[in-house]
Amino acid sequence: MLLLIAIVVGGIYLWQSGQWKDSIPGEQGQTSNQDPGAQKDPRDPAPQEDPLLTKIKTMTLEEKIGQLAIVGINGLESDIDTEKFIRTYHVGGFIIMGRNVHDHNQLLNLINSLKRLNHHKESEKKSSPIDSPINSPESPIPLFLAVDEEGGRVSRMPPEIITLPANQKIGELNNEALSYQIGSALGREVKAFGLNLNFAPVMDIFSNPKNTVIGDRSFGSTPEIVGKLGVQTMKGIQDQGVISVVKHFPGHGDTVMDSHMGLPVVQYDLEHLRGFELLPFRDAINQGADAVMTAHILLPKIDSQYPASFSRKFITEILRQELGFKGVVITDDLTMGAIMENYDIGEAAVRAIQGGSDLVLICHDPEKMERVLQALLEGAINGEIPQERIDESVYRILSLKEKYNLKDEEIPQVDVDSLNGVVKEILREYPSLGLVD
Repeated sequence: MLLLIAIVVGGIYLWQSGQWKDSIPGEQGQTSNQDPGAQKDPRDPAPQEDPLLTKIKTMTLEEKIGQLAIVGINGLESDIDTEKFIRTYHVGGFIIMGRNVHDHNQLLNLINSLKRLNHHKESEKKSSPIDSPINSPESPIPLFLAVDEEGGRVSRMPPEIITLPANQKIGELNNEALSYQIGSALGREVKAFGLNLNFAPVMDIFSNPKNTVIGDRSFGSTPEIVGKLGVQTMKGIQDQGVISVVKHFPGHGDTVMDSHMGLPVVQYDLEHLRGFELLPFRDAINQGADAVMTAHILLPKIDSQYPASFSRKFITEILRQELGFKGVVITDDLTMGAIMENYDIGEAAVRAIQGGSDLVLICHDPEKMERVLQALLEGAINGEIPQERIDESVYRILSLKEKYNLKDEEIPQVDVDSLNGVVKEILREYPSLGLVD
């Protein structure tokens, strides 16, 4: 009985003091491993606060809001907009699109320039060695440098790099070892240019032949094929030290409308999703997925008001609570037609963060990027987005950057022959894959 009373009293103290709530940011309802009622030896050192929490306390609101966004770049090199998004808006990262790539030297120079701008921005304020740990208060926060490098028709690598086969070809062979090799090759290419985050693999099940936006980007038409091959590609990417973002939750495989053009509507209920579309994502989460991209699709039988990309029902209740995902959630590009034709982009960004997303992606148009960042800041100031909700996401983002040891270190050169040699070896081992131009 005395032990029970001690546990209850200890728990109440921790809750009231805020220590319990702050023990694991963003994981509401969970506590640290220490028994709140355990006897403490007065000779023990005082408990140390999580260094990332200390880091977050040193950040301004503007810096926190910036971490919630990955934005695009206008052209082949950094420009005044790029500098503004780094210096004024403190963005969490950039995405490389096709318009940003001419050849391997140009791409490497662009990425190095982003790192240089970001590090110099920080070093102007304080002394911050480029290799200092992210969790130290004086260290710069390195950028997410992202790309869509799936292989097949979705590739952002320079033309000198041999394109890897589409997922459909891998699915036809149904070979997990091959899928891992492909993921490893993708990760190696991405990392060679100093990029650190890949929006791949696609975990959508190709169950509708009229679906052209997914098509050969999918591993196949069954959850089993997509799940096991997608997980292996994910692991291959991760093992190269690159963050893999599985997509497009809760599944974009049975749509006709291309979400780049308009908002797809899918008339499935949650029971159907649980038995089909969600299965590959469940597999990826159980196998260590670090990040998930949400889809701009409306499923009115589950949430009649908002698409999955900013639906609390999908992000918080299904993805986080039901599937147990604790990593980073990022929206698909908010400048896609599904959003621009139906919602105000600033409101969409605010609702995405309210719903449980950690990052919003804005690929096109600097004015739209600014609108999103301003809307998020306004939402934080006026209370639409609670401070706790912001800090949860910033904690997850910094944790992921720390896990992958991201740094703004420049890459001196890219060995194109070595990268192509890996691809050629795969193609020699599996000749039915063919050579993708």
